[in-house]
Amino acid sequence: MNFRQFAFNNVLRNKRTYIAHFLSSAFAVMIFFTYALLLFHPDLQGELASTSSTMSMLASMGMRISQYIVFIFSFFFLLYSVSAFLKLRKREFGILMLLGMSRKQLHKLLFIENILIGFGSIVAGIGTGLIFSKLILLVCANLLAIERGLRFYIPLKAIWLTAAAFAAMFVVIALFTSLMVRKALLVELIKSSDKPKPEPKASWLLALLAVLLIAAGYGCVFYFVLMQVFNLGLLVAGVGLVILGTYFLFTQLSVYVIRMLKRNQGLFFRRTNLLTFSELTYRMKDNAIMFFMVSIISAVAFTGIGTCLAIGAPGLAEMTNPYSFSYSSYSGNTKEQEHIQLIQQELTKNNFTYQMGTISPSNSDNGLTLIKLSDYNSLAKALGKPPEQLQDQEIILAPSSVMEAKSYKREGIPSTHAQVIWGEYKGTFKLKKALDYVLLPHSWHLYIVTDKAFDTIFAKQLKENVNKTYHFVVKDWQKSREVSDQLKKLIPQDPGHYTLLSLVDSWIESRQINGILFILSGLVGVVFFTFAASFIYFRLYADSERDEQQYKMIAKVGLSRRELNKTVTQQLSLMFFLPIVLAMIHSAVAMAALQQLITYSVFQYALAIFASFLFIQIVYFLITRSRYLRQLYRKLV
Repeated sequence: MNFRQFAFNNVLRNKRTYIAHFLSSAFAVMIFFTYALLLFHPDLQGELASTSSTMSMLASMGMRISQYIVFIFSFFFLLYSVSAFLKLRKREFGILMLLGMSRKQLHKLLFIENILIGFGSIVAGIGTGLIFSKLILLVCANLLAIERGLRFYIPLKAIWLTAAAFAAMFVVIALFTSLMVRKALLVELIKSSDKPKPEPKASWLLALLAVLLIAAGYGCVFYFVLMQVFNLGLLVAGVGLVILGTYFLFTQLSVYVIRMLKRNQGLFFRRTNLLTFSELTYRMKDNAIMFFMVSIISAVAFTGIGTCLAIGAPGLAEMTNPYSFSYSSYSGNTKEQEHIQLIQQELTKNNFTYQMGTISPSNSDNGLTLIKLSDYNSLAKALGKPPEQLQDQEIILAPSSVMEAKSYKREGIPSTHAQVIWGEYKGTFKLKKALDYVLLPHSWHLYIVTDKAFDTIFAKQLKENVNKTYHFVVKDWQKSREVSDQLKKLIPQDPGHYTLLSLVDSWIESRQINGILFILSGLVGVVFFTFAASFIYFRLYADSERDEQQYKMIAKVGLSRRELNKTVTQQLSLMFFLPIVLAMIHSAVAMAALQQLITYSVFQYALAIFASFLFIQIVYFLITRSRYLRQLYRKLV
């Protein structure tokens, strides 16, 4: 057996330890390859450019930035995992050196092992990416609202870029391993796992500080959205406080809580609680940094993916503009009725049910936009809103944005009266109420007055100069893309006489932008979550040898398999689910804050993300628990 075979067999013998490292590396390679697959796709840029001139640039830039993020994060993750494995194998290195292996040979052994794992990860990652490339293209075409789809192609550039980038990374990491093996004495290497650990300590002041910091961070975020203090520094401060509080929560508060529980003798000495609490104290202190990293990484992943799903929902487009089609007719337009009939015919021909409302707004000299009560009621009927009634000198305020509507609902109307000036007319109206929804998007200082008051104010305005807008509310408007495309051909734009706006067109453009964001944040988030799960695996198996010896000794004094199963399950449950649950709480707070800025519910998307990742974590926990217990049972025989 030569030296390379010895290194290869070494990897196989340690496959239980290296499996998470290998799978995470292969997954990172696959995600990097996916970005490259989309970046070099021949059809992607043309389709996006046809919708927006800047879309292709944003897509390409986003793909490249995400590649850099995945690559850099993968480098530090793999470096961390290699250092964890080196600590785990100190005794093995000591024995090898005791048998005559030189340090140069040890460095060579580690270099070859890392190259073998890296080569396997590259082949597995690119191979898996190629197998699922057609599915990836289908999903991305749907996310980007590309009707023709993205054709399959042989991504040679993507393959070479991925292979070259990660080959260079694994070579650098392999070289770093030589620097990580410190010049320790043989006796220190061999007895590295036998050193006793001091009892973990925690400060009640820092434990209290953890709660106060997280509460202050949440407070900053909600103050940002509820009070509409849109200061980036305030938001950054809130996030920073939560991160710092999370760090103290795991390093101080968790240890302090367990020590308080241990003081309750009735609870502490009940069955296997003595063993469970004693072990948890050490596990929480030893794994505090890992728990902190997993919580923050997972929270970023949950929040990023959930936010992109919420932003890409049709509800956002409908919230800012409730009208599926808006036809504005200006002075001198002789084709007004012909165009309205064309819109109605196309909607009817394609089996769309719709409601139409008409308005003729006019602007006062003091900057107010006024509409008749009858016009408002026609729009309200189309929108499914209740009609309004006004007295002669009453007026209703219509907000121009969702934030303005929420502000009126929370703080009340800004004043009790409104003054209207038009030519020689000057009048003061009593403000009856403010609507709780956006009636006309981008219409600032919009007010509703009675028909009689409107005719009195604008009595001298020539009727032929009045502009008119027809708004169509269409059920299932998300499916009206073909109608929109056909109407563009039948009614070519003439801004001097009329304009036709389609909600589905703006939604598709928004969906493409959000689709890019979702692809970028989603894939990066999944990579982060995978690495976070691997952190738990590394820490679990870093302590596996000590745990095996400990449970073997306890089994001799009467610990049954059932009790062992219960104790291990309790400890592993805390390791696997405490960071994830805290991440979900952080993410839920972020989504609750987002909910304050929009009118449609985003919690369905948050729940979908939480359920998906929690299901994956449960499956991962059950598999790891089964393998871990099986290994312990084998040692107890």
